[in-house]
Amino acid sequence: AYRFGSRFAPVRTVAHAARVFQTPLPSSRERAEHAARSMTARRETVTVDGESVATYVWGDPSRQPYVLLAHGWSSMGLRWENWVPQLLAKGWAAVAFDQPAHGLSGGRLCTLPDFVRTVTVVGQHYGDAEGVVAHSLGGAAVTLALDDGWTAKRVVLIAAAADPKAATRRFARFVRLGEHLRPGLHEMLARRTGVPIDGLHIEHHAPRRTQPALIVHDEFDRDVPVEEAEQYAMHWPGSTLLKTRHLGHRRIVDDASVMAAAIAFLGGADSHA
Repeated sequence: AYRFGSRFAPVRTVAHAARVFQTPLPSSRERAEHAARSMTARRETVTVDGESVATYVWGDPSRQPYVLLAHGWSSMGLRWENWVPQLLAKGWAAVAFDQPAHGLSGGRLCTLPDFVRTVTVVGQHYGDAEGVVAHSLGGAAVTLALDDGWTAKRVVLIAAAADPKAATRRFARFVRLGEHLRPGLHEMLARRTGVPIDGLHIEHHAPRRTQPALIVHDEFDRDVPVEEAEQYAMHWPGSTLLKTRHLGHRRIVDDASVMAAAIAFLGGADSHA
């Protein structure tokens, strides 16, 4: 349908593609509802641009140093629950949240600028963090949101996306959207969010970051190529790149060795690629 529409109904086709691009998979909400039945977290709510954002709190961030946990596209905050026992064992509190249109949060559409605003508001609500761990699109959002009225001492980015235009290119190829319509897709996304796509690449933001950063990425990641991790390592001063093999884009988050390296790094240990 997109191949046909790209030739004969380009305006309608771009509008439909933009909606699809900004709509998380329904599994995000389904998994969150299932996980919430047995969660160990305290459920709270933060309002972001009029939408109710679900947050999940372990410990007391107002009295303990805390770690902010930022999920990726079509994921959810409770996907970090496996990390919580080790974070609590370090004496840290933990805060996770569902992005708009994800998990138990309100909203129907979401894209990177929405991710950024949500990270910023949630971070400001709970205060400066001891550390932040972010996956996939959440990594890009954290990179853009840091130091905008909120900060963290240390940063761990796992399979983080770096280039939003590369993301729309992959999307267009997947749905067979004509390449000549991609600029129109970018314009439509910017019209809703108020943020042009050209300013969202991490090359404009990572060079200004002063926090130590650990960049973790799998060499065989099919969703976000490892070259995007190399862009982080190139642009983020003093960052460390740690590559894994055969963990892919999602299993890498729950890998025991990755978790151990990340928590050690958050605690002040140096990591080596």
